[in-house]
Amino acid sequence: MFDSPLSASAYEVLGVSPEADDDALRRAFRIRLRETHPDTGGDAGRFVQVQRAWELVGTPEARAAYDRGRGSASIDTDPSPAAWSAASRPRGDTRPRARSSGQPGGWRRERYLTLIREWAGRGADLPDPYDPQLVRTAPREIRRLLADALAEEATARSVAELGMGYSVWHDVAASGRGGGPDDKLDHIVLGPSGLYGVLSEDFGGPVGFRRGEITGPAVPGAPISDLLSRMRIVARAGGVRFSGAIVVLPDDDLAQQITELGKVRGTPVVVVGRSALATVLRRGIPGARDIGGNEVFDVRTRLDQSVRFV
Repeated sequence: MFDSPLSASAYEVLGVSPEADDDALRRAFRIRLRETHPDTGGDAGRFVQVQRAWELVGTPEARAAYDRGRGSASIDTDPSPAAWSAASRPRGDTRPRARSSGQPGGWRRERYLTLIREWAGRGADLPDPYDPQLVRTAPREIRRLLADALAEEATARSVAELGMGYSVWHDVAASGRGGGPDDKLDHIVLGPSGLYGVLSEDFGGPVGFRRGEITGPAVPGAPISDLLSRMRIVARAGGVRFSGAIVVLPDDDLAQQITELGKVRGTPVVVVGRSALATVLRRGIPGARDIGGNEVFDVRTRLDQSVRFV
């Protein structure tokens, strides 16, 4: 809760302005508590959000810390491969990691930094572009870039844990004619269970599904259709065949952690919560073609020779 750049602020959850005095804040909390309480027909998820919001701003000390930007989850300011790999590795853990190429979330991190500095009017002199207070007040399109970069880095950490039997390429260019730099495949993962195109997303709220596509008030366009189109471009360039497609979302945004959508345009598709990604990659997707033996090395060589990074 409140750990995504797209999450509503504590004040937004309580329905008050950040300038509201303590009495107004307390009244708003009591009203929202009654409105959302499950015993009176309210939504349990929203009820928990209201309680968490009050924990963050309900006392002068907590509110002061929250307003200074220290009352919410911190944002990793170092996107380097060494940083995200080390973050997922317990001290003393020397087990081999998955073979990795490219910079997870790199393009969106760079774009976020450019736009947040332009928006804040500080250019390169902006002291801390990841300050939580600054992030909370930025336009949604800027926060969305940071949220997706963090999502891609989280996926990279999960895949790295799978070990040396897996190879992964991050931020892969997937532009057709006239395509822009944001036409990319977030990740390609190759392992014993198959070759997968992976999309890492954070839409900022719960999602649903309809006719093989992700739906929701904050879901733009057709994410699965776009993912499959980009996979086809990469497949043609490398002379490879994908086994399936995986969309990775925050756990809290899914009713269940693994949702199999069946075949979409002939490709098996599954939507998973972040905590379930490793399980799905190890066991594979129902209907997906396994890759084994010398074929793994052949596919890896083809991708190494054909993949371009954004």
